[in-house]
This record gives sequence, structure tokens and C-alpha cells, in this order.
Amino acid sequence: MKTIDTNIITNEVKRLCIEAATFIPQDVLNKIKDSCKNEDGLSKEILEQIILNDEIAANEFTPMCQDTGITLVFVEIGNEVFINGDLEKAINDGVALGYTEGYLRKSVVKSPLNRINTKDNTPAIIHIKHTLGDKLKITISPKGAGSENMSKVKMLTPADGIEGIKKFVVDTVVEAGGRACPPLVLGIGIGGNLEKAALIGKEALLRDINDESLDEDARKLEHELYDLLNKTNVGPMGLGGKTTVLAVKVNLYPCHIASLPVSVNICCHALRHKEVIL
Repeated sequence: MKTIDTNIITNEVKRLCIEAATFIPQDVLNKIKDSCKNEDGLSKEILEQIILNDEIAANEFTPMCQDTGITLVFVEIGNEVFINGDLEKAINDGVALGYTEGYLRKSVVKSPLNRINTKDNTPAIIHIKHTLGDKLKITISPKGAGSENMSKVKMLTPADGIEGIKKFVVDTVVEAGGRACPPLVLGIGIGGNLEKAALIGKEALLRDINDESLDEDARKLEHELYDLLNKTNVGPMGLGGKTTVLAVKVNLYPCHIASLPVSVNICCHALRHKEVIL
């Protein structure tokens, strides 16, 4: 049995919060650079500015976006791991330290009704999954409101089928326009129920931007949606162009015979996430 002290968890979460806000993942930056080669005029200039912004953020150790998001934390804890203390408190303590000492914008309010700011970006939204082994994996993913507000979940019927799914995804992206700060990365969750579809769609955003689903049907749908969306001419920042999405990731889960839940988790070009394995 491996024992992990909560102080270690708090310090690692603090570090990850600051680094996730500052350093764009290299696979994402490379994808933006590749997309820039296929654009011209205003759309090319926008992508060049995004690239420059991400490079300045890394070089000057400053957030790549003023909206440093609500903090999502994905935890995978092995059955041979013992946490010496309160895991969720340790995570929230780390978030508070990361956002205060890192001078990141505090964007969380205590209640959606009274709108009083918590002043340290807590509480985080924490998802815990139990696995086998002696490892603790923590992934921090700050999610800004611009793209989150444009995300949707819809309970389709089985009769809607794949064409209904494609229409819902395309309509959601076109309706979002420039408000979600494209080019986008989409996490599509299909199956489960209302909340499970949203969760697996969010998890899809943690995948490497260049990977493909191992499921043949999901992989085919990823390619079809990618092509359809990049023909919409929404383009970078909604001002037209060939690059509306950088990637589309589809995650599937079993569902009820009478249901077809679909989530469209939209993330802007600042696809921020960092992880640590303890």
C-alpha cells in the first residue's frame, strides 16, 4: 500500500493550476500551426496572433487567456493507494493556492443565485475514478465560460440516428459562431444518460489532439464531423475560414434502448490541461 500525504497533493494541484493556465499543450500548438498553413488573409492573421499569444504566455509565464476558468479535476486513484487525509480538501486547497499565488482570475461564485465570488476559485469540480494499482493520477483542466456556455446536451431518440447526431453537432457549432473563440476542439459524448453523456464528452477533451477513437464507428464519426464542421466557414474567431475545429473527439457509452443522449462539449483553441502521476 502506497501512502500519499495530502500536502503533496495540494502542492501538485497548485503547480498544475498555474502551469495549465500558462503553457498550451505542445500537441495543440502544433495543430494550430499546421492549420495556419492552410489559411490566408484574415483567418491566417488570426491564427498567427493566437500562436504569438501562446508563445508570449509561455515565455513570460503569464496566463494565455484572461478567463482562467472554473477548475475541473479528474482523479484516478489506485486500489493500493492510501490518502493520508481529506483528498477533496487537499485538491481545493491546491486550487486556492494556485489561483491566489499565481495571480489567476477568480471566477467562481458561491451560489448561481447570489453571485458572491469565493475569491480563490474554489470549489473545484472534482471527478474521482477508482482503478487498480498504486498510482494517483490528477489532471487539471481549467474551463472558461465562453466555450462552456456554448456547449449543449440533448436527449435525441434512437430514430434520429447518426444523421441526427451530426445535425445537432453542426447546428451547435454554427449557432455558437465566434462566441466560443474558434478554432474549437469538440468533445462529443454519446450514450449513457443525460449526465454521463456530458461527462464522457468532457473527458474526450483530455485526449491527445492527434489521436483517434479505437472504436470504428466513433472514429468514422470523428472524421465526418471534422470535415462537415470545417466546411461551415465559421472559421477562426467566427470571421470565416477553413479552420472551424482543430479536432473532434467522440466517446461512446452504453445507453437505454429508448435513448440517444448526446453532448457537445466545446473548448476554444486554448485547450488547457496538465496532469501528474504520484
